[in-house]
Amino acid sequence: MERPLDERGREQASRIADLFADSAVRAVWSSPATRCVQTVEPVAEAHSLNIRIRDELCEGADSARLLELILEEAAAPDNLILSSHGDVIPSVLNRLLRAGLEATGDRGCAKASVWELRVDNGLITEGIYTAKP
Repeated sequence: MERPLDERGREQASRIADLFADSAVRAVWSSPATRCVQTVEPVAEAHSLNIRIRDELCEGADSARLLELILEEAAAPDNLILSSHGDVIPSVLNRLLRAGLEATGDRGCAKASVWELRVDNGLITEGIYTAKP
């Protein structure tokens, strides 16, 4: 059975929603894992969106395929919020860094942390890490 977020996790999820409160969000995608879904529920609710469950965000997912999907979505307007796992996120970020992504500030992939990927002309050009929103 999947573990739900504890009180600390719910507080972190609320702070993530606050981080995107003034942003235009077009979609929220999540791994099917309970904790991932619960992490982005406040964002989805704040923007009146349904969470789309994506197997590409599952633990152990193919990071190359996920990166292809992210790049396909990069040219679309507004923000796409993704919730995934500690093995998938670093792998995708490493691929982006090897392709020339400029990382601003600290780097990491702590639970409930946020990577904001900036897009310029359909290309992901900058990554900004927030350890604890």
